[in-house]
Amino acid sequence: MKSEKYIKGILKGLNRYLTFFLVVAFAITCCMMLFVSTLIDNLGIVLTDQNVNAAAVLTFWNVLFISLIFTVIDVIRRKLTVERPVKRITDAAEKMAQGDFTVRIEPQSRFSIYGIFDRIITCFNKLAEELGSVETLRTDFIANVSHEMKTPLAVMQNYGTLLQASELSDEKRIEYAKGVADGSRRLADMMTNILKLNRLENQQIYPQTTEFDLGEQLCECLLQYENVWEKAEIEIDTDIAENVKVRADAELLSLVWNNLFSNAFKFTEAGGIVSVTLTVTDHHAIVKVRDTGCGMSPEVGTHIFEKFYQGDTSHSVQGNGLGLALVKRVMDIMQGEIGVESTLGKGTTFTVKIRRA
Repeated sequence: MKSEKYIKGILKGLNRYLTFFLVVAFAITCCMMLFVSTLIDNLGIVLTDQNVNAAAVLTFWNVLFISLIFTVIDVIRRKLTVERPVKRITDAAEKMAQGDFTVRIEPQSRFSIYGIFDRIITCFNKLAEELGSVETLRTDFIANVSHEMKTPLAVMQNYGTLLQASELSDEKRIEYAKGVADGSRRLADMMTNILKLNRLENQQIYPQTTEFDLGEQLCECLLQYENVWEKAEIEIDTDIAENVKVRADAELLSLVWNNLFSNAFKFTEAGGIVSVTLTVTDHHAIVKVRDTGCGMSPEVGTHIFEKFYQGDTSHSVQGNGLGLALVKRVMDIMQGEIGVESTLGKGTTFTVKIRRA
């Protein structure tokens, strides 16, 4: 392998030398012929065969020497300006192919002589950074999914074991069966949200925009939780403007309201208040969903739209941390805006801004 590489190097060097020899020979020959022709015409000098032969031999050796100098200079130039940066890039690419996404390449120079390679290096570093973040997200995703699946599976397994007891009363059997059903429902909801989020992130769901009354949609979505707020004795406060038309995907937008309402009722204790307001500006419709629940700290608020992030680390409230990630992705697709304001122990307000029709 080394001998083959050595032979290829020699052949490349000979090829370069031959190229320079031909170019230099042609250039010097043309210049000498022009020079001699001018001398003969203007000065009347007569050249003998001996003079021509001596000059030809001297010129030939000069051509050989000059070609050798050009070849050496070209080899050094290629080593410094081409082969060295290419080797750095290929070495880094091989490391990245082996899974090392922390590799970075230092720029060649602050000057413009390596402009092309510096652009390639900049793109390579950006690619490595993006792949590294994707790998981190993939690892976190697998870890979070495993964790979120482990909890309901463990609950279902425990209840399934208890259901096998022969002396179990009907009341306990119903309770344990309900625990198994709740765990399986939680797993099903998580899988559904994962599939929805994956399709949204890969742009496999395309918005089917229609014009509709946003106030009517908000009321319809809110009424779906009537049993929830009545059972939890939560007060509902609404201030919804009439005849507010928006042009959006109604199904995707209902996903936003359902998640926000679900969270509001989930984190609001009995006797609390959940309010929904719809106001308009010249170009936007603004929806605010406010609750008087437990609220969250500023640190939690900065991560609330991340996948699998749950501010309640004790998991005392059921959830999988995907609802608000879905909401954020839907708003991005619809070119809307969503923000959150919260005070720990006092409540949370989500604000959604959508362009009017």
